Amino acid sequence: MNCKNCTNKIHGNFCAYCGNAAKLKRIDGHFVLHEIKHVLHFEKGFFFTIRELLLRPGECIREYISENRSRLVKPIIFLIVTSLIYTLAEHFFHIEKGYFKISDDKALTINAISNWVHSHYGYSNVMMGLFIACWLRIFFRKLDVNFFEISILLSFVMGIGMLFLTLAATLSGTTGLNLMPAFSFISFVYLSWSIGQFFDAKKWSSFIKAGAAYLLGFATFSACTLLVGFGYDAIIR
Repeated sequence: MNCKNCTNKIHGNFCAYCGNAAKLKRIDGHFVLHEIKHVLHFEKGFFFTIRELLLRPGECIREYISENRSRLVKPIIFLIVTSLIYTLAEHFFHIEKGYFKISDDKALTINAISNWVHSHYGYSNVMMGLFIACWLRIFFRKLDVNFFEISILLSFVMGIGMLFLTLAATLSGTTGLNLMPAFSFISFVYLSWSIGQFFDAKKWSSFIKAGAAYLLGFATFSACTLLVGFGYDAIIR
């Protein structure tokens, strides 16, 4: 039998050249469930990842970058999944109306951008993380950490931040209390603590610079969306 993938001869259940199975399993409920778990990497410890990021974020992320990348969920997937969980909770309980709204004119590009950001927190967090990473790279430029490693760090800790907001949305929706400001502050404290711990937990300046970089990154991301929205409207009108 020849491999259906690379056309080499197969001796056994799998191709020795590309690893493709000689006979594919039939697609059924068990297959679909396994594929979902594989894509989300639940079998590699989704809840284990959450626990590690809550208890020792800086240390476990350094281990992921330099030692072992099989124990934690893939960082970008972790951020997108946690953002999706928050989006579902927010839409179910109708907690907030978006980042900003300049006017009631729905034709304004800036309002369209705001609605897109509000509806796609996963992708928006990835983009905002790039701005925060730039500021962190500036503040911690003396340390041997590159831009992409900082992006991995932010994907993990911002994912936990989205879970804090998910809890806030759920409690606010069930109790009627506005808990979003309190949990937003808790999320900010966690982000500053975990990022500072990653760079240098022995210096208080690390936590201060981490918090400042996050705020500046958020402000820069928001400013860029405003510039894009107003600039596009100014050109077409």
